[in-house]
Amino acid sequence: MKIFQILFLVVLIIPFVEIYLLIQVGGVIGAFPTILLVVFTAVLGAWLLKQQGFATFQRFQESLARGEVPAYEMVEGPIILVGGALLLTPGFITDIIGFACLIPQFRRKIAQYVIEHYLVQAGAHFQQRKEAENNVLEGEFSKEE
Repeated sequence: MKIFQILFLVVLIIPFVEIYLLIQVGGVIGAFPTILLVVFTAVLGAWLLKQQGFATFQRFQESLARGEVPAYEMVEGPIILVGGALLLTPGFITDIIGFACLIPQFRRKIAQYVIEHYLVQAGAHFQQRKEAENNVLEGEFSKEE
């Protein structure tokens, strides 16, 4: 299956699962505690988003000051944003995934995977294209009729 088909199925299925879980949890602990739990995770997620975002931005600036490329911080930034958005979305599955994105050790592993499997391969492909362009022979061409 293509990535967009999988993403479409996930976006379609997750809300139904979230609603089912909210109803089940509401049946066990009550409607009001369930609503409070959802609001609490959203507030906690916003606080963690702010804290982790500032910490990552500070590491980004420190890397630049040392003259290093802040590769991990540039990949961690969008992961933090996705985690924060998922925590602000009502539901328990999105909260679990959102909290996982805001745990620094787990986020570092995701960033490392993305850098090694996607960015390094893209950089190698770009380098091969650049080398192929350097193998061009310069010359003049004229067409005689």
